[in-house]
Amino acid sequence: MLCPACKTETKVVDSRVAPDGLTVRRRRECDTCGERFSTIEEMELLDITVVKRDGGREVYDREKMGQGIRLSMQKRPYTNESFRTLISRIERDMQKRRKREIKSSEIGDIVMHHLKNFDKIGYIRFASIYRSFTDVSGFAKELQSLEKKKKK
Repeated sequence: MLCPACKTETKVVDSRVAPDGLTVRRRRECDTCGERFSTIEEMELLDITVVKRDGGREVYDREKMGQGIRLSMQKRPYTNESFRTLISRIERDMQKRRKREIKSSEIGDIVMHHLKNFDKIGYIRFASIYRSFTDVSGFAKELQSLEKKKKK
């Protein structure tokens, strides 16, 4: 990896696996200028095609999924680290299906499952778009299902 200051090669000084086991934090140092910086290495999904509701197909895009989730999490308290962990867990569940094509509805179900545990408000916001609530009764039903699970 190149140094951000002088653009020459750097060496890894220290590596640590994150507590979630899904990312590796590497401390790097430049031999030329002595600059030190950290990088985070994450799993990347490759060769997965998303089958859209209209039958169209597109290559899986982590950023696109992240943007959708971030919209539902607007003004909610979370850290970048916890968000990266959330995305990694969603992707891990996608990979577990061992398919080269995955329906957008399957991805939505996986996201909903993880958001429910991550942030209830973000979950409801995501569900309102994903499930296309057209009136307040849709929200009410979803809230009731959350309350029932909370009491159990």
